[in-house]
Amino acid sequence: MVKLYDEGVYLVHGAEVVPESEADKVRQLTGKDADKATALQGTIAWGILEAHNTSDSMERLKIKFDAMTSHDITFVGIIQTARASGMERFPLPYVLTNCHNSLCAVGGTINDDDHLFGLSAAKKYGGIYVPPHIAVIHQYMRESFAGCGKMILGSDSHTRYGALGTLAVGEGGGELVKQLLGDTYDIARPGVVAIYLKGKPAPFVGPHDVALAIVRAVYKNGYVKNKVMEFVGSGVSSMTTDYRNGVDVMTTETTCLSSIWRTDGDTKTFLERHHREGDYKELNPAEIAYYDGCVEVDLSAVRPMIALPFHPSNGYTIDELYGNLKDILQETEAAAEKVAEGRARFTLLDKITPDGKLLVQQGVIGGCAGGNYTNVVEAAHCLKERSCGDGEFCLSIYPSSQPVFTDLDRKGFLADLMDAGAVIRTAFCGPCFGAGDTPANNALSIRHTTRNFPNREGSKPGQGQMAAVALMDARSIAATAANEGKLTSAENFECQWGDVPEHDYDDRAYRARVYQGWGRAAPETELRSGPNIKPWPEMEPLTENVLLRVASKILDEVTTTDELIPSGETSSFRSNPLGLAEFTLSRRDPEYVGRAKAIQALEEERRAGRQPDDAGLKEVFALIKKIPGQESVDPMKVEIGSVVYANRPGDGSAREQAASCQRVLGGLANIVQEYATKRYRSNCMNWGMIPFHLKGRPDAFDVDDYIYVPDIRRALDDDLKDIPAYVLKDGRASKVCLYVQDMTAEEREIIKAGCLINFNRNRRKRGK
Repeated sequence: MVKLYDEGVYLVHGAEVVPESEADKVRQLTGKDADKATALQGTIAWGILEAHNTSDSMERLKIKFDAMTSHDITFVGIIQTARASGMERFPLPYVLTNCHNSLCAVGGTINDDDHLFGLSAAKKYGGIYVPPHIAVIHQYMRESFAGCGKMILGSDSHTRYGALGTLAVGEGGGELVKQLLGDTYDIARPGVVAIYLKGKPAPFVGPHDVALAIVRAVYKNGYVKNKVMEFVGSGVSSMTTDYRNGVDVMTTETTCLSSIWRTDGDTKTFLERHHREGDYKELNPAEIAYYDGCVEVDLSAVRPMIALPFHPSNGYTIDELYGNLKDILQETEAAAEKVAEGRARFTLLDKITPDGKLLVQQGVIGGCAGGNYTNVVEAAHCLKERSCGDGEFCLSIYPSSQPVFTDLDRKGFLADLMDAGAVIRTAFCGPCFGAGDTPANNALSIRHTTRNFPNREGSKPGQGQMAAVALMDARSIAATAANEGKLTSAENFECQWGDVPEHDYDDRAYRARVYQGWGRAAPETELRSGPNIKPWPEMEPLTENVLLRVASKILDEVTTTDELIPSGETSSFRSNPLGLAEFTLSRRDPEYVGRAKAIQALEEERRAGRQPDDAGLKEVFALIKKIPGQESVDPMKVEIGSVVYANRPGDGSAREQAASCQRVLGGLANIVQEYATKRYRSNCMNWGMIPFHLKGRPDAFDVDDYIYVPDIRRALDDDLKDIPAYVLKDGRASKVCLYVQDMTAEEREIIKAGCLINFNRNRRKRGK
């Protein structure tokens, strides 16, 4: 089904994969020698990156994007940051959608206050505003913006429009702020991995099945981490563009940087039907293209998949699951015990029916992955003249945009679904991150959405409740619904799969409701604010020496951004930095906020010119003065801050609040073995936190221990490879070695300034 090459490959004529160790075959196929340096430039990704690079080097890219997009969890903070940094208008098309905090169900007026802030900002600065329930962020961008050869930046990790020939990147808000200020996205040239598709998916296999098969193969080994996934091969044309979009959006779950697909006649037809035929051009790799690796996918061998809790990579074919049901469910229950840490209980073995089926309690098809036209049509075919039953199982369907919704309605598909007992909702991302359709305690939900991280569906183990999500394709979810909740593979359900009429796109809803302000900023417009919309608190520049106190130590293999700052109802506080910070690590380490605030209080005393009245701190400074070269250190000139240790933090969302919440509580650094994603590391740097790595294991320190890092500003100007630090405990100063992976000159200056806002203010003062 999926094969990984253990070396780089040459792709010849877009069809023949030649391992690098067999490069002589390239001459046999083309009459030309395999010149790696030239072939590197033969990828689709290279051409797009080169066209958007403003530097004189393709090794150190400085990218300017064609457009940007944000949703209502992120755009307020981004605009507030950019305003504080001197922005006067949007210099590129910027789409503000309202698909995350749409329900206005928590916190009174605060969600709709954010929405109206967004509308006023679009008017003031010249942006595009998509009101609540009109479209989810990525579907709007597919329908209205993505095109061949473009680059788009979004403040959502699932910013992926590769199937439309757009190299799109999801990053934290700081990177969007840089674009708003006319700066660039600075990265080393990413590697490119070929996703070589051959064959054709079976009619009962959907895009989520293909995506989950790929994620299962590449996530844990980091095969495509921070690289571009380039989809090539004849198998691309076996899928419609709408289908490809459903595969493409899930590339985020591999931890890749971005994705791009070769384009063809179906891409052209898609863009024509969306009134954007001018955005089409043929994209194919050169005659000889070199890739840093290759994932070969035999689409004809893919079978209906399920990703069990608690990660999209925890995948099985549904047949594999049923072939070893009890053992696999026992493993999942054990994982649930680890997640719950004794605070709640989640069971699965009791959901096995007498006939050996797994009974689930809820189904959801929606969002940027599941709510596409094709997926909903297939679900409607499956459920036509059938019933979801009158038991515990329920099914909710969220079409991804009003144009998708209205076409499904006019063709009668929504009526077929509702007649079967399904509930049709508006375009909304909530079920994907715990702000809608939270299941009952101890319930299992099957979802065609993007993620199934622990408690992301909205349950709260700290309150004794726990549910979980398994990811499946809309086709198998519909088959399960037709069997009243008994988990069923679409392969084993009789249905006329694949009979999908053309989507008749009609954008009247957009013309009626979307505010199109690009190119016509009205600076006199007053920003509409609400009582929950607060500015960022002031951040201090980094001192020469820092004293870090460990506020949390997380030894899990991976820590997601949902654990660093929970999603769901807490999203309503995204525009209130101090209010949101109260939820930091609340699901993973409930004592963190109290510890961080206590450390912050010490620093506030120091900044006020008062010696912190803390006996332990006095002992710590006595130890510091015994360190060679630190005998005369002045405690009043040593910045005190908290630090979080985690083995591998940052998998998942691009939300910058995973870092900024630590920072507003006085966080100065993270110490890690590895950052799960580039975007989380970038968020840390943009908020002035030092992204340390630890050489060795974290056995030398525990929560509440102090770590002293002398001469840190000087170290940030050096090669970053060996940064001495000292753990101060048990009457000793024990040396540990930290390091920081490569940073740009600008990133180093941002950290020294204390945060991106300070950096930009300093630059304005200097007249730059």
